[in-house]
Amino acid sequence: MGKTGPTVVGVFNTSQDTIDMLRELFEHKGFVAVAAFTNLVRDGKVALDGWIHQHQPDVIVYDIALPYEENWRLFEHIRRSPACKDIPFVLTTTNVAQVKRVAGNAEVHEIVGKPYDLEKLLEAVSNAASQHK
Repeated sequence: MGKTGPTVVGVFNTSQDTIDMLRELFEHKGFVAVAAFTNLVRDGKVALDGWIHQHQPDVIVYDIALPYEENWRLFEHIRRSPACKDIPFVLTTTNVAQVKRVAGNAEVHEIVGKPYDLEKLLEAVSNAASQHK
């Protein structure tokens, strides 16, 4: 959408180790990585709209963790936020088949399983970000 500068990747996850690993991966490839804990977004301790406006991510990597239905509902809430309207999401999960069942026909850019295929994740993020920029 005409945005210049490095690609900004937002990471929503429950694990500090995963956030650190993904931040290192994305920054090594020249992206800017910003992160928030999923539970803090859910509990309102991170104001989603403010976070989006502050960081302006080109793509969001969102982890659908157990319980899948609860985390899918949070994802749907985040995705419906006006601040996230045009931002593509790449989902990660330990159980792709189960998340696809929960997701139904919902529009997501891609679902990447764990353990991460890092090249596949980078490709999905790059492709999604190119649609936003």
